[in-house]
Amino acid sequence: PIEAGLAPHFEVIDERSAAELVETARDDVLRHSRKDDALGAALAMVSEHVDESRFGELMGELGRERHRLERFIDGAGGLGKAVAAIRAKLRLAPDDTDLKILARAVPDKAFDAKALRGAANILLESGNKGDLGRGGSIADWLALDKAGRIDGFDDYAAVFLTGGGSIRATLATKPIREENPEIEDVLILEASRIAQVQDLRRALVTADATAGLLRLGQALLDAYAASKRSLARLDYEDLILKTADLLDKPNVAPWILFKLDGGLDHILIDEAQDTSPQQWSVVAKLAEEFFTGEGARPDVIRTIFAVGDTKQSIFSFQHADPEEFRRMRDHFAGKVVDGGGTWRPVDLDMSFRSTESVLGAVDKVFARPEAARGVVEPGAPLEHFAFREGHAGRVEVWPTIAPREQEEETPWSAPVARQAGDDPSARLALVLAAEIEGWIGKEMLESRGRPVRPGDIMVLVRTRGGFVESLVRALKDRGVPVSGVDRMVLTEQIAVMDMIALGRFLLLPTDDLTLATVLKCPLVGFDDDDLFRLAWDRGNASLWQRLGEEAKKEPRFEAARVWLTELLNRVDFTRPYELYAEILSQPATGGENGRRRMLARLGPDADDPIDEFLNLAFAHERGHAGSLESFLHWVEAGEATIKRDLEQSRDQVRVMTVHGSKGLQAPIVVLPDTTSKPRVAPALLWNGDMPLWPPRSSYRDAVCEAVLEDLKRRTDEEYRRLLYVAMTRAEDRLHICGSEGKRAPVEDCWYRLIHDGLAGEGEETTFEFNRPRGQGWSGQGLTLRNSQEADPKDDQETGARGPGVREAEDWMLRPAPPEPAPPRPLAPSRPTDAEPPVVSPVGEDSGRRFQRGIVIHRLLEILPDLAPETRLEAAGQYLARPVHGLDENVRAQILDEVMAVIGDAEFGAIFAPGSRAEVPIAGLIDGPDGPLAVSGQIDRLAVTADSVLIVDYKSNRPPPLDAGDVPEIYWRQMAAYRAVIGKIYPDRAIRCALLWTDGPRLMELAGTRLDQAGPRP
Repeated sequence: PIEAGLAPHFEVIDERSAAELVETARDDVLRHSRKDDALGAALAMVSEHVDESRFGELMGELGRERHRLERFIDGAGGLGKAVAAIRAKLRLAPDDTDLKILARAVPDKAFDAKALRGAANILLESGNKGDLGRGGSIADWLALDKAGRIDGFDDYAAVFLTGGGSIRATLATKPIREENPEIEDVLILEASRIAQVQDLRRALVTADATAGLLRLGQALLDAYAASKRSLARLDYEDLILKTADLLDKPNVAPWILFKLDGGLDHILIDEAQDTSPQQWSVVAKLAEEFFTGEGARPDVIRTIFAVGDTKQSIFSFQHADPEEFRRMRDHFAGKVVDGGGTWRPVDLDMSFRSTESVLGAVDKVFARPEAARGVVEPGAPLEHFAFREGHAGRVEVWPTIAPREQEEETPWSAPVARQAGDDPSARLALVLAAEIEGWIGKEMLESRGRPVRPGDIMVLVRTRGGFVESLVRALKDRGVPVSGVDRMVLTEQIAVMDMIALGRFLLLPTDDLTLATVLKCPLVGFDDDDLFRLAWDRGNASLWQRLGEEAKKEPRFEAARVWLTELLNRVDFTRPYELYAEILSQPATGGENGRRRMLARLGPDADDPIDEFLNLAFAHERGHAGSLESFLHWVEAGEATIKRDLEQSRDQVRVMTVHGSKGLQAPIVVLPDTTSKPRVAPALLWNGDMPLWPPRSSYRDAVCEAVLEDLKRRTDEEYRRLLYVAMTRAEDRLHICGSEGKRAPVEDCWYRLIHDGLAGEGEETTFEFNRPRGQGWSGQGLTLRNSQEADPKDDQETGARGPGVREAEDWMLRPAPPEPAPPRPLAPSRPTDAEPPVVSPVGEDSGRRFQRGIVIHRLLEILPDLAPETRLEAAGQYLARPVHGLDENVRAQILDEVMAVIGDAEFGAIFAPGSRAEVPIAGLIDGPDGPLAVSGQIDRLAVTADSVLIVDYKSNRPPPLDAGDVPEIYWRQMAAYRAVIGKIYPDRAIRCALLWTDGPRLMELAGTRLDQAGPRP
């Protein structure tokens, strides 16, 4: 970390903590702008073009793309050069202003003034009102001096250009053009020139606005970096960037690569299509001399193995780029071939997941150029091969559901009721839920030889929205097990909203609305009648006061008052995590614990939000004041989301986004979100790492338009790759459907791409959806199918998992019993009794005897692992180290003792292969007063098939000759060791021995005597 310029004790922060630091940095920038004139001017420039809402969006974009912005500024050489680079990109001179641009555009030498005057005169001779107006405006402008032309340039430009900046379709009427053919060329030439001038003026607005935003961004980066430094924190991308920077340092990188070369022979990059350019730079540096130069080793075959599929590159928001994947593929191919190695591009076109029908549909859809762009590489036609030959499969393209024709309302009817318009998307959700209900348990999954289960079905959408909520609700209404959505905003979940409301009440009991929310939540369980009784006719009394009055009359009200009062008494002295954990685990007003009451009302889907809410409470305490007010503000200010694990082990219908389904699969996949396309309206335009900010669409110049068009192209390509990923999640069946708005689906939406790709290939099919009554529709669709010819495979053979959900055991919902207070740990080698002094502590050898014991222990630890012929030399070198401070006679004595111990045949089992030295142990054993924690280290442990030998080295001089003379503390130590090892090896005989190094002599300790010396605290 020091070489990378980092604090040695740094910590990595998660996305939420990073966003919090960015928000704090933004506030610091706004405060600092009052004192910094340049920063204040930049803020004024940006504020001139946006309102408060859009300003927040811009700063949020800068915060999210902070590393990209930092790369641009640092790469340009600082803020000033970065601004200059932006102006150059926009074709502006460093000192260009609007006045200078116009001053260059208005003199006669800037255009063909003579020809233009002639054209104006011709227009003035026309009898057409439009021609006369155009001719008069041109002539009037040409008659002005330079200052007048500058002031009137916009009016002059309006003669030639529309409000959107394009050249007008009619600059002269047809009779004038026919009589004077040259006039059209003159007017179009001038119109083109004016369009270029106006484009340059728009570029200037963009350049100035971007410069102001860039200065704010630089201040934001500085404040964010300062916060991280002061806290010794790094975000995830910092780890990548710091690693890349470290590998770029000329004085550090060679040493790192040298050290890695010693143990780095193979590099595997998984999901390589989702690797960002910064991550690729680290890989490239690590493999820089893999195949050539000093790093190449002829005796070792070094490999780079990348597994990736550009057709599945769908994470551009994480800066993944399929073009970068291809570039790096070519880079490594060149490196390998230049180094004399073998480069093997391997096509993985065999699918072990999907049936022939599904794969055939995918191939046909993406065979058309309209769908293949950005998905299939040019010159490489898409073709899949099914491993599951003979398995039944089906692909259905349902007709889209269109809005019903609305009956014309009587214009004079009284507006006494709200008229709900027809919502095809909501109707699709209702019908799809009914279809799914009809599949489960009734239709056969032929390839498995069993009925369809809820866990077989996965519904994939492009974006989360109202349709997802409608579908989940409709499935629940029909009793279909559904896992809910794969990602949810925590503060939008009912369980969390109830917990927050309870916290708000505890902070301000007189807040009537909040208390009413708490009283109706599952933790209390009042209904509307109860709440009306409390709220009605209470005068100036608060709802809390009224609850206290009514509690005297009604036991349920009293139970609620007592419970809330207990919480109020604790709230000022309890940390948020502890408070909410107690609320959920302890009995609430009805006797059941809070979690059980929540789940009984809200269902099992509330479990994940509750757990994540507790996790947030715990995380908040690590970096903030442990107050409830602080925690609630922190939760509500952030946008905490839950990414739920929707694995197939739960036998529930899964509803998730295509992005979330990456790596998952299901026998039946439904694609209902197929008729819309992503809207491309970025807050900032990025030309590589260069930001461009036209404040409004009308300020976009040709450069910005080109960048935007490129973004739209890349977005469309990823949109089609997302379709490829969605279709290939299906194992057996794929159902495509969608809803229409007032307009028909656009030509290149998913539905049209699939329908047009399968037209002529699939069987024309009439679909009729009659459930629920009044919500269905009918129409023509397509079906591709293949029948079951192979023997069905059960779930074990296919690797699929069956139902994995069962009711929670009762013990899971009961509060855990209180943990017994742990006893003081017993360290057997440091017992409570004083060790009998063998040598006087005031003697001249008081320190040396401990040093001698340490040295002997160390030699007995390391020498048995060496070859016998090298032990004597190694021991002599170790003893001769100056750090030990041993004279020659002492070294000789120690060497004789140690070599005698190791070489003695009596000790063969102790030092046999497989025995271990310095074995740490820890455990709980039965003591006289309850469980006793033991922690220690066994000098030598030998485990055989039927016994375990525990040996502890003792260097006492002179050693006792009889076991009866062994100090009591040694008996207790070995008894403790025996008790712990006995729990690990209950079926083997446990033997204990002391090895006296002065002799040497092995003394086995009797088991009966060890029983008497049982451990005690």
